[in-house]
Amino acid sequence: MKIAVFMGGTSAERDVSLASGAAVLESLKVRGHEVIPIDPARGFTPLTDNELEAISEIDEKPPENKELQQFSNEKILETILSPELKKVDVIFLILHGGIGEDGTIQAILDLVNVPYTGSGVLGSAMAMDKIITKKLFLADDIPTPEYFILESHQRSSLDSIDIKIKSRMGYPAIIKPINQGSSVGLTLVNDRKNLHKAIDYGFQYGSKLLVEKYIAGRELTVAILGEEALPTVEILPESGMYDYEHKYTDGRTEYICPTKLDNEIQRQINTLGIKAFKALNCSGFGRVDFRLAEDNELFCLEANTLPGMTSHSLVPKAAMANGMNFAQLLEKICLIAVEDFKRRKSTTGQNNR
Repeated sequence: MKIAVFMGGTSAERDVSLASGAAVLESLKVRGHEVIPIDPARGFTPLTDNELEAISEIDEKPPENKELQQFSNEKILETILSPELKKVDVIFLILHGGIGEDGTIQAILDLVNVPYTGSGVLGSAMAMDKIITKKLFLADDIPTPEYFILESHQRSSLDSIDIKIKSRMGYPAIIKPINQGSSVGLTLVNDRKNLHKAIDYGFQYGSKLLVEKYIAGRELTVAILGEEALPTVEILPESGMYDYEHKYTDGRTEYICPTKLDNEIQRQINTLGIKAFKALNCSGFGRVDFRLAEDNELFCLEANTLPGMTSHSLVPKAAMANGMNFAQLLEKICLIAVEDFKRRKSTTGQNNR
C-alpha cells in the first residue's frame, strides 16, 4: 500500500506525534509499504531523511504555545486539499491532540474522500471532549469518577472551588483540561495550597477544566483493535502519578502486560472497555483507561482515539502480548481503515463515519 503518515501538527502533543510518526514510518517500511512522512502543519512536502533523523527524544514537558505558533492550521488544510493526497491508499493519522484528534481533520478527510486510520468525526470529537465523555459514560452506566467543570471566569474563586472539591469528592483531586491528551496540563492536587498553581497550569491548555475525584488504586488500560479487547496493561509510574514526564521519560514507569487480574475483574475491564469505545462511537483502534480502586471497583476515565505509537506506548505492548508485533499491528490498523472506508462507500449516500 501507499501510506501517508500524518505526524507533528499544531497541538501541545506535537513532539509525541513526531516520535510516534517516526516509529510508524520505519515499521511500515519493514512490511514493504511505500510510506510518505508528512507534517501537515508544514505542508505536503514529505519530511527528508535528515529531518526524520533530527526528531529527538521527547522532552519532559510539552512544547509551549509560542513554540507551536510557528506551525499553521492553514497549512494543514492546504495539505489535505493537495491533489497528491488522492494518490495514497490510506492516511495513517498519528496527530495526537488538537484538530488532529478532535474530529476536525477527520471531517475534512471525509469531504475529500480519503481513507484514514482511527475513529471518524463523531467518535473523535466526543472522545476528545472529557465533558461529553463523562456524560455518555454516565448515560450508559459506565462507572466513572465524580467530577465537576471549572470555567475560566471561575478561576479566581479559590475558596468556592476548595469548598466544592471538599463537598463533592474530597482531596486529592485531579485537575486537567477537558480537551488534551498525554496528561498535558494535568495536576494531582492534595490540598488547597496547590490549587491556584494547578488551575493556572490547566488553563494554559484550554478554557475549561475537569476537576475529578482521584481514585487510589491500580492504573490499567485496555487497547481496542477492531472489535477486540487486547491484553490489559498495568502502569506503574515511579512517583505514583502517570503524568507527561512519566509517560515519555525512559525508566520512569514500569509496564506489566498482560497484567495479573482476577478473572472477573479482567472480564469486566474487557466488557467495559468495548462498551465505552462504542458509547463514544469510536472505531478502528484506540485505548480506554481505567483505575481499579482498592476495593476492586473499576472506574473508566476516558478513551483515546489516537493513542501513542512510541517505544513507551501501550497499544503496541498489548498487541505484542497478543502475539502481534509492531509492524503487524500497524498494517492491521491500515487494513481496518481501508475496509471501513470501502464499507461506507458501498452504502448509498453514506460517506461519513
